[in-house]
Amino acid sequence: MLSLADVMQAAKTLRGLADDTPLVPSALSGRLGTDLWLKLETCQPVGAFKLRGAVNAVSNLPEGTAGVTCCSTGNHGRGVAWAARAKGMRAAICMSELVPQAKVDGIRALGAEVRITGRSQDDAQREAERLARDEGFAEISPFDDAHVIAGQGTIALEMLAARPGIDTLLIPLSGGGLAAGMAVAAKAINPDIRLVGITMDRGAAMKASIDAGHPVEVEEVASLADSLGGGIGLNNRLSFPLCRELLDEIVLVTEDEIYGAMQALYYEDRMVAEGACVVGIAALQAGKVEPGRVMGTVITGRNVDMTEFTRVISGQDVSLGDLTVKGRVYEP
Repeated sequence: MLSLADVMQAAKTLRGLADDTPLVPSALSGRLGTDLWLKLETCQPVGAFKLRGAVNAVSNLPEGTAGVTCCSTGNHGRGVAWAARAKGMRAAICMSELVPQAKVDGIRALGAEVRITGRSQDDAQREAERLARDEGFAEISPFDDAHVIAGQGTIALEMLAARPGIDTLLIPLSGGGLAAGMAVAAKAINPDIRLVGITMDRGAAMKASIDAGHPVEVEEVASLADSLGGGIGLNNRLSFPLCRELLDEIVLVTEDEIYGAMQALYYEDRMVAEGACVVGIAALQAGKVEPGRVMGTVITGRNVDMTEFTRVISGQDVSLGDLTVKGRVYEP
């Protein structure tokens, strides 16, 4: 399994490329009853934290690798496309029909080929596996790859170096690459730190898998936190056992709670961010997480569908497949 040494090595690889994003105090702290700090991965060149894991993984590929592939809900694909272009490599990114067009366009703008396959991340994953098997691509998992996990773990290194007093980390949870990497680093630095994985309550693959005791498939549905969608892979080797072992708790938030947190982050902290970024804030606002003395969370990405985002901040209804989130005007 991974260790702090792996994360430290990743930090050296990322130096000057995908590191040292700002850690800022949140204007929401007083309302939420805690000293809350926000790690702004929105400031990465591709607008999301996924660049860390992608750069670390691509940098560790064998010389002569012709191309890379992955499945992605958007941000991992953008990170892999950026890292591959920097190395002069071909990239083919596999995505499902549920991925917002803005994220598809962002990946194509980086020169990568996009393959839209099926209605779920599991469908996209199968296409990435086919490319690796039949066409010789190197596959980089968005979460179940040692170099990806170590790269994401550098976020915790930076947060705890800047604010050693942080006693709780609220970590957006999907396939578990971010949570596993941050947990490996944070628990090594401070074994008493509380780690809370947070995700939406519809299609929460990691939570369902941990409850079942093994990786399971879940139905993938539209969500304001679309970056947290998708499964964890039935053959998950790394992120599942690390999250099961190291996370202290997992909390689920509703689409309505995510909606309110997106509004709060925008109006109070003046930030444009994806729904996946605000699940920690959503859990605090809903009283689902006990406030710590000093807490940190990751604002994971800014690559949001701006039409949908505008509907949220202006208080309009948002349609998510079979679910409509009722709009409401933000009240401080």
